[in-house]
Amino acid sequence: MDKPIIFTIDDDAEVLRAIERDLRRGFGKDYRVLRAESGASALEALRKLRLRDEPVALLLADQKMPGLSGVEFLEQARQLYPDAKCALLTAYADTDAAIRAINNVRIDYYLLKPWDPPEERLYPVLQDMLDDWQAGYRPRFDGVRVIGHRWSRQSHDIKDFLARNQIPYQWLDADSDSSVAVLLTSMQRTGADLPIVLYTDGAHQVQPTTMQVAQKVGLRTQTKTPFYDLVIVGAGPAGLAAAVYGASEGLATLMIERSAPGGQASQSSAIENYLGFPTAISGADLTRRALTQAERFGAELLRPQEAQRLRLEGSYKLVALADGSEVSCHALIIATGINYRRLDVPGIDRLTGAGVYYGSAMTEALSCRDGDVYVVGAGNSAAQAALYLTKYAGHVTLVCRGESLVSSMSQYLVDRVIDEEGITKRMCSHVTAVHGENNLEAITICHVDTGQEETVPARALFIFIGAVPYTEWTAGVVQRDQHGFILSGPDLLGDGKRPKGWPLDREPYWLETNVPGIFVAGDVRQNSIKRVASAVGEGAMAVAFVHKYLASL
Repeated sequence: MDKPIIFTIDDDAEVLRAIERDLRRGFGKDYRVLRAESGASALEALRKLRLRDEPVALLLADQKMPGLSGVEFLEQARQLYPDAKCALLTAYADTDAAIRAINNVRIDYYLLKPWDPPEERLYPVLQDMLDDWQAGYRPRFDGVRVIGHRWSRQSHDIKDFLARNQIPYQWLDADSDSSVAVLLTSMQRTGADLPIVLYTDGAHQVQPTTMQVAQKVGLRTQTKTPFYDLVIVGAGPAGLAAAVYGASEGLATLMIERSAPGGQASQSSAIENYLGFPTAISGADLTRRALTQAERFGAELLRPQEAQRLRLEGSYKLVALADGSEVSCHALIIATGINYRRLDVPGIDRLTGAGVYYGSAMTEALSCRDGDVYVVGAGNSAAQAALYLTKYAGHVTLVCRGESLVSSMSQYLVDRVIDEEGITKRMCSHVTAVHGENNLEAITICHVDTGQEETVPARALFIFIGAVPYTEWTAGVVQRDQHGFILSGPDLLGDGKRPKGWPLDREPYWLETNVPGIFVAGDVRQNSIKRVASAVGEGAMAVAFVHKYLASL
């Protein structure tokens, strides 16, 4: 981390060199010393430092400078660095002005020229001010910063993207953080420009898309080559496992992920039933390990990049991407997983991202502190979210349509939810409406059997219901059921016959679709088991079938 800065300003070049020399000799070990020859150039430099969030400990300005006096400079500089210590360097004849500045502008001290010897007349005074500054200094966050309004859907999308891609960031709430006004002034921006993302190099983006953020932070969004042995669409547990086994066995392997690696599993605060982790592992940690492993073997990952269309040219599979490019391959594994089903109630689209969230419990947990939070769903993801939110929320209510949790939730989670005093279970219930102007304020819950409705205050609503497969991009090529799940292997055999148009003198392999060389793994497969371990196993198994297919070409 960079050292805090001492900034000295004087229009007299000889005096400036002398004060800079003495400052470096006295404080150079612990501070960076910067200089400027005018108040205007110093203010411009401070604006750039502010955008990079670099700490300024002390401003030392000469009083008699043309254009902008020392007092005037310090008054404006204080708007950028309100906590920095400020001192005037002045001649004896100007001490009255310096004293007035201490009283009116609240500068911290004034120093007389000449300051020789510095060991007696300069260092002790400045050291005292620097010690005071250090007492209240908190080292800056060294990473991406996001400025936005708490209930902004675009702000939520950016935070969620960064969090799920495990990119450290600092959230600055424009409605409550006093530093935001200073930053907006430095950028010559207003609240209408939010959200704004700031980077460590001082650059910033106004209302960026996730693709623009990804490119700026260095995520790969374009392929290295136009052709691969194996392309995997989706980087959830199934896709990551396929990438590890494909790349480790010598296949040129590419993963395409439209949001963030890990899929729904990456949002689990604790996966407790995954083999080899008796004390549990978070979905984010499991994702990080798997991605590191895949990339170590040479697999590539594009993110965020979306597959939009699939077509065939002979035995080659071609995937059209959202940016207009196209990638081709010998073999394709579809591992796109599923999305949470949208809750179809009045007002929900307007409040999505402003108190209503699909998944995202870990991203928005801090904003729920001491509030009433509702989680809709009866699966493992809903249970894990509810348990995690009890650390922050005043109270958590789990809303489920069924009479019991046992049919849809692992027993160890059923036991924990039942035992957790911070969770109320509302069975045989569903949400029928959400309420609020700019953000969620209340929800209406209806009892399935009696039809009785109740409207209750709500800080946040987290939705974990249903399963909608992401397969529209395969339409017309890959056979799907009425819900969009992909058929493979034995499920393709109607009355013992091979699928229509099947060109080979063999039946489809177990995870192979109706197109030779196109395989499916994980939750997107029809009749799959919705568990992380199952998805990982299918991803690894699919690669074994890929090798058998490639050997026949």
